[in-house]
Amino acid sequence: MDIKPQKTTPKKSNPSVNNREFAVITYCFIGLFLCMMGYFAYFQVVKSEDFINNPYNTRQENFEKSVVRGKILSAQGEALAETKLNEQGEETRVYPYGNLFSHIIGYSSKAHGRSGVESWANFNLLRSNAFFLEKTVNKVTEEKSIGDNVVTTLDYTLQHAAYQALGSYQGAIVVMEPSTGRILAMVSKPDFDPNTIDADWDRIVADENEESLLLNRASSGLYPPGSTFKIVTALEFIRENPSGYADYNYHCSGSIQKDSSKLSCYSGEVHGGVDLRRSFVKSCNTSFANIGLSLNGDHFADTCKQLLFNQNLPVEKLDTSKSSFVLNGKSSTSEIMETSIGQGKTLVTPLHMLMITSAVANNGVLMKPHVIDFTENHDGGTVKTYAPSAYGNLMTEEEAAILQDYMKETADSGTASKLSGMSYQAYGKTGSAEFGTNKGDSHAWFTGYAHRDDKEDIAISVIVEKAGNGSAYAVPAAKQVFDAYFQ
Repeated sequence: MDIKPQKTTPKKSNPSVNNREFAVITYCFIGLFLCMMGYFAYFQVVKSEDFINNPYNTRQENFEKSVVRGKILSAQGEALAETKLNEQGEETRVYPYGNLFSHIIGYSSKAHGRSGVESWANFNLLRSNAFFLEKTVNKVTEEKSIGDNVVTTLDYTLQHAAYQALGSYQGAIVVMEPSTGRILAMVSKPDFDPNTIDADWDRIVADENEESLLLNRASSGLYPPGSTFKIVTALEFIRENPSGYADYNYHCSGSIQKDSSKLSCYSGEVHGGVDLRRSFVKSCNTSFANIGLSLNGDHFADTCKQLLFNQNLPVEKLDTSKSSFVLNGKSSTSEIMETSIGQGKTLVTPLHMLMITSAVANNGVLMKPHVIDFTENHDGGTVKTYAPSAYGNLMTEEEAAILQDYMKETADSGTASKLSGMSYQAYGKTGSAEFGTNKGDSHAWFTGYAHRDDKEDIAISVIVEKAGNGSAYAVPAAKQVFDAYFQ
């Protein structure tokens, strides 16, 4: 018996399902395409300059063959770096002010690379936005075009005042406008002459040379903050006691002991009865150690994280070091007491201390520090402007107002009273940061700002290495800069 195979009718596909799958695939490809185009546009507008300006990018060497390196100018137009040509057409990079701007402007050397603005703005300096007919003629005649100028935010008068104020001491001074983030001056000592960097190189980097001449101490030098850190400790106490901080009181007898840990006020000074404001104004170590013992270590660490400790600083172009804060809820009594007065393992850069101070001056808002203002072609036409930008709030406006009051009183009648009675109103906090194993060795600190109605506020951080008392050495240095600004 033959069995006939049964015929099967093929199932008809559902057109709506096929269309839906096709639409999904189509939209996915469209989405990917739009994402790629968006990233391409973002790269061209935002990131391309960073990649081109990378020191490892060999394209920069090609630019040098067709463009004469542009000038670096101060905010007032003084040439801080320029290229000179001799009769044979040989180029020499010249720094008219020598050591004065050595760390912030840096150097440009075929043998040893670049640093400072010379490095960060290398692409800008080797790019020519001269009139296109001029560039065309130069190309035909095989002449080099003139590169663009980089105009910085640096103020020659303030840079010179800061340089003079440090004198023969090692250390750093950095000055900034709190409302814009414009860095007006940045001095680091010991320094070097960028005009002779090639001839001096072997001496500068020799193992026996322990001065670290190439280190920009303002942005990369790490120091114990000393009593300037009491700004941070006070802020944390205010946050943990929002309704009771004003009621705090303590009797200073010159020293404090908790368990086996003992700590004294600077030079054994006795401050007697103090509240939080008085503790800050007189920089009472024992009171702040007592305050530190009352704080929540984990909350304290959170506040320091908000104030940018243990992380990269939001700074345009500048090379910076990370400040460190290691206190937490498990820290020992000794660590808590020392950290609360800016000693222990806490380290900070002068630039970071300036940023915290600037946030206080700017009602809690930190503006990103920057050194480059705009670029222009050699005829003075603006090519690109770098507008100020805000990082965000480091503290509330109310918290900033309290610290402003404390810092004002410190300058009027406290440890920074050498700034009282001026044509401007000063605000600040001094510090004497102990270091090393020799008892009494300390760096002199001051951080603060100054206000007068007819000018923008300026903020400053000063560290004078191995000088001792902040009131005696760092405050007068800050005063010289303030005087030069408000003259």
